[in-house]
Amino acid sequence: MSIPKHAEPGSLLQQALARRNRGRPPVWFMRQAGRYHRHYQRLRARHDFIDLCKRPELAVEVTLGPIEDFGFDAAILFSDLLFPLEAMGMGLRYEPGPKLDWHLRGRADLGRLTGGAARAAHMSFQAEALARLRARLAPETALIGFVGGPFTLYAYAVAGSHEGFERDRLTGLDNGLYAGFNECLCELLAANMALQAEAGADCVAIFDTAAGTLSPDEFARLAAPALAAVVREFRSRCPDTPLIYYSRDTGPAHWAALRGIDLQCLGIDWRHDLEQALRSQVEHWSVQGNIDPQWLLLPADELEALVRGVFTRVLALPQASRGSWVCGLGHGVLQHTPEDNVRLVLKLQREMFS
Repeated sequence: MSIPKHAEPGSLLQQALARRNRGRPPVWFMRQAGRYHRHYQRLRARHDFIDLCKRPELAVEVTLGPIEDFGFDAAILFSDLLFPLEAMGMGLRYEPGPKLDWHLRGRADLGRLTGGAARAAHMSFQAEALARLRARLAPETALIGFVGGPFTLYAYAVAGSHEGFERDRLTGLDNGLYAGFNECLCELLAANMALQAEAGADCVAIFDTAAGTLSPDEFARLAAPALAAVVREFRSRCPDTPLIYYSRDTGPAHWAALRGIDLQCLGIDWRHDLEQALRSQVEHWSVQGNIDPQWLLLPADELEALVRGVFTRVLALPQASRGSWVCGLGHGVLQHTPEDNVRLVLKLQREMFS
């Protein structure tokens, strides 16, 4: 597994992605800019979700909210993972959740898709937002871009949602529909990732949540090859930009299929023992996670006891394992999370790892 040369200095996140962090572990949360946060709520009251994503000045303000309020070590672009499907010709609107104009029902629908790297220009608003963010962020604050994983984008293309796809998760996977979709998607998605990296993202996260619906054998046969193709294409454009891969509900038997793919960080959900994951995976990549998001709904004293337990166990690890950790949640911040609980986790993290 390669370690990007440019990741050695710089932010705590870059150092952890290189598995060479000697300082406090970096901390950021998936969905740290979202509905639980009053800053987001104020902006959302005045603007449609699509405007918050597509108007760079608004995407910047949403992204910066949790950085300015809580002091996370990394900002992640506020956007949506479905824009590549819109670029491929599937349409996209929010009512208020995402709705595609049509879904893949059979191989004949593949002719309605438009792929290729040039279609990444449809996401130029992301590049503009990232460039503005990099100009406003302090040098020590990392900037993360993101895309959806190929399998997850296929799930949305077929069913319109992750939940809908779970009922029919193998639809079209062996009759050419999935392969044809990936042929259209691969260059476009890799170019979208490169667009983000070239605009200022220090790393790119790949969120492949739907891939966790697959058994380890299915994951190795279906999700991993599509991911590998995208990463190879991305590496031809951006050989040194670190990549984070996250898929909820996957485990060691799934992760084995990722070891030939040039990824730098593995995001794990709250179902896994963090201490064991850091010990066992350090030879392959850094590990991101994995505090249970539900914990942040608890009373502050209960939350503090649980989080102190996690941090104490990590502090007892060898430096080699601890230096490859990116502190975060096992999934995104939940909608009704108290802001004070977010502050508490970050306060404890700084105190205990100082």
